[in-house]
Amino acid sequence: MKSHAKSRLRAAAAAAVTVALGCTALAAVPTTASAAGEPIAVQYRTGASGASADQSEPWLKVRNTGSKSVQLSDVKIRYYFKGDAVGEVYRFACSWAVKGCGNITGTFGTLAKPTATADRYLEIGFTSGAGSLAPGADSGDMQLRFYRSNWQPLVQSDDYSFGAGATSYADWTKVTAQLGGTKVWGTAPEGNDPTDPTDPTDPTDPGDPGENGPTLFDDFNYSSHSDPQIAAHGWSVRSNAGGPGVPGATWAPDKVTFASQSGNSIMNLETSTAGTGESTKQTEILTQSMKFRNGTYAARVKFNDAPKSGPDGDHLVQTFFTINDLKAPMADDYAEYDFEYLPNGGWGESGNILYTTSWETYRPDPWEAVNQHTESRQSYAGWHDLVVTIDNSAITYYIDGQLFGTHGAAYLPERGMSINFNQWLIDLAGQTSTTPRAYDQQVDYVLHVKDKVLTPSQVNAKVAAYRAAGTTFQDTVPAG
Repeated sequence: MKSHAKSRLRAAAAAAVTVALGCTALAAVPTTASAAGEPIAVQYRTGASGASADQSEPWLKVRNTGSKSVQLSDVKIRYYFKGDAVGEVYRFACSWAVKGCGNITGTFGTLAKPTATADRYLEIGFTSGAGSLAPGADSGDMQLRFYRSNWQPLVQSDDYSFGAGATSYADWTKVTAQLGGTKVWGTAPEGNDPTDPTDPTDPTDPGDPGENGPTLFDDFNYSSHSDPQIAAHGWSVRSNAGGPGVPGATWAPDKVTFASQSGNSIMNLETSTAGTGESTKQTEILTQSMKFRNGTYAARVKFNDAPKSGPDGDHLVQTFFTINDLKAPMADDYAEYDFEYLPNGGWGESGNILYTTSWETYRPDPWEAVNQHTESRQSYAGWHDLVVTIDNSAITYYIDGQLFGTHGAAYLPERGMSINFNQWLIDLAGQTSTTPRAYDQQVDYVLHVKDKVLTPSQVNAKVAAYRAAGTTFQDTVPAG
């Protein structure tokens, strides 16, 4: 990351797209007697009630109606639908979920015995990170969706599991649920009970984690910033001076810490200040190698609006990005792709704002920038699944499974980059107090798959597979 000016995001080459990603309020959840005697029940409502729609939105909840605790990783839910065309490819996404979209998977399958209202199904699963449900508890809201890969409208009025009038949660027997491989809820289309071993997985499903390539995965399972495995795994915890950030600030390796949270190891980046450059300590971790170029980059990151101690208001930047070095002003082989969250504004903004920015090049003095960005002015406090994909035609950004922005081929990388996380202060103008304060940014994992464009659901499935196998680190990405 380099220092930025207000004009950084106002260059003539930039194309701005503003999006708003909101969460829908939870609806009241009625129950019915249909769950009697079953260990779990599934409730449904639709987020898109039209006969046709850009995407189908089956929103679901799982309730434990039994007397014993249920591990959600043992639960599978099937939503049945009629394909819109022969060989049609569908994609799954999670917009928002109480259990976290990173803990929910979606794969598609083909029914062995097609009916007039169903020849396909979407199967929802859970990772171990989703936890368990005590008797009487439910999973909370799962705002799920799927769509045709070509984004043509889909017809849902002829889909077996669709309910146009289901605009609030209620038990829904037109979806099925399995617990430990045995169906315990719902009625499948005739002859298609989900325990039938002949039900094939859709071989063209982009949610299938079988799309493999050389991969970097790190669960950040380390003891401290001085753990020798950090360097052995190709990371550097920054200590050298320089930008970006407040003049006189230092980069403090000891402020990069690791702790267990909800069964996962979490990396924490702390940035602190007492209102002077000399008192400001910033944090950054980056790969030592610039070997990453096209493919998929993903991380689960927790942004924070408020400091963990002291007064609020500093112009803070919390990030996940890739970058290489600028060899000369306006060099055309420079590349940088950013997620940057400003909880208290900065760069001329007065409130919280999230940027994704794709860089072609820049000149530091006098300042000139060639980039394209997308922005959203709202709070992003909390955990978020961040994904950026780079192929030979575009750079595409996703947040929590939703498309956030697409940037053009003019900004594609010409050479490899490093992968970075940092947290730093733009200036000291946002909060002028000399009272000490500290801010946290947390990171759950990072994933890169070389030369493969994965959907957010594929990312979730790959991470879940690593964790199920007990794999905390893998790097098969070649050096060249």
